[in-house]
Amino acid sequence: GRVRLMYPMISSLDELRAANAELESCRAELRRKGIPFDETLEAGVNPYTEEIVHGVIDHSGRIDDLLSTYSQGWTLDRMPAVDRNVLRIGTWELLWGDVPDAVAISEAVELAKSLSTDDSGSFVNGLLARILDAKPHLAV
Repeated sequence: GRVRLMYPMISSLDELRAANAELESCRAELRRKGIPFDETLEAGVNPYTEEIVHGVIDHSGRIDDLLSTYSQGWTLDRMPAVDRNVLRIGTWELLWGDVPDAVAISEAVELAKSLSTDDSGSFVNGLLARILDAKPHLAV
C-alpha cells in the first residue's frame, strides 16, 4: 500500500533536498534555451509520492522548525536519518496533506518500525502526536 510506496523516498529525502537547487538551476537553463521540461521527477513515479516529496521540500523550513520545537531532547542532526525523514513526511501529511491524521501517524510509525531502530516507532508516534495536539494553534 501507501507505506510501501514511501520506502524509497525515506532514504532519498536528504539527497533530494540537497539536489533541489541544482535541479532548479537546470530547469532555469532549459527555460532560457527554450527547451520544454517535464516536471515529473521520473517516469512511473506515483503522483502521490511526487506530491509528498515536493510538499516536504516546499515546507522544509517550517517542518524542521516544528520538529525541533516539539522533539524532546533530540536535535534534528542527532535523529537517525530515517526517523528524521519519516517525521518530515508525517508532519507534511498532518499539516498539508489530505489523509486523515490517524492514518498519517500510523503509517509514519510503521515506516519507522520497519526501517529504523527498535525505539523509532514510539519516538515517531510521540513527536507526531505532539504536533497533532498543537495543530489547531499552528500557523502553517
